[in-house]
Amino acid sequence: MTRIVQAQDGRKLAVEEWGAPDGAAVFLMHGTPGSRFGPRPRESVLYRLGVRLIAYDRPGYGESDRLGARAVAHAAGDVAAIADALGLDRFAVLGRSGGGPHALACACLLGDRVRCAAVLVGLAPRDAGGLDWYAGMTASNVAAYQTAESGARAIAARFEAQAALIRRDPAAHLPYRDRELSRSDQEVMADIGIRTMMLSNFAEAVKRSGVGWIDDALSFVAAWGFDPARINVPVLLWHGARDVHAPVRHTIWLAERITDSHPVIVDDAAHFGALSAMPRVLSWLVDGKRP
Repeated sequence: MTRIVQAQDGRKLAVEEWGAPDGAAVFLMHGTPGSRFGPRPRESVLYRLGVRLIAYDRPGYGESDRLGARAVAHAAGDVAAIADALGLDRFAVLGRSGGGPHALACACLLGDRVRCAAVLVGLAPRDAGGLDWYAGMTASNVAAYQTAESGARAIAARFEAQAALIRRDPAAHLPYRDRELSRSDQEVMADIGIRTMMLSNFAEAVKRSGVGWIDDALSFVAAWGFDPARINVPVLLWHGARDVHAPVRHTIWLAERITDSHPVIVDDAAHFGALSAMPRVLSWLVDGKRP
């Protein structure tokens, strides 16, 4: 059942929980676009792992109020507010794809409240020194992020149009083009259970508007508001080497700068291979078993 929590500035945040109520708390930061209903392991898997999984809609998505001109760093304050409302002193964070930078924000800015963090197929900052940020990225992602770099009005027009199509027919307008997917990603997305979960995830994300999607894109290409090199908790970085949505060089760059990083690069996996890796990554977050 969805719970509404107030952010520190009074905004509404929509929160959902799964798994063992008395298990180890893990915040799951959804992808882009996405919602609290994003892909996650089955309840039976979460109970077996002893995980209390907590997800929420980032501002502007689903049932959460928008936060204009937000930076990636905003996620730390929102997660802290949710943790306070749930009576949680310490927890782990897990971010997949567009949720990765937000998980890193929590790991950097919330001090001892975060025990450890994991990022699956995440991005590096746009101003990452020595990284060709767009190299190896699919044409549709390059076009979207370059549009975001040209300004809010341009990316708003692009993503509001796409959001309207998803609202009209989610099955026909998933924001990932089959012709751009690797063979391994096509196999993952062919699974009816995963595809159904993705459909409900995207439909919830843009059911009111595309502003969450727009604000995510703008925040990724702007200053994040923190330095990943200042993270001092253990961070597992999982990436498929064949990823064309968030190229693996982004994770390599992060691993070279986060002191206590644990990179796992899988040669025959791509972007959506992160979904099958999630249970093993959760196990690492709970008891340190390397995936």
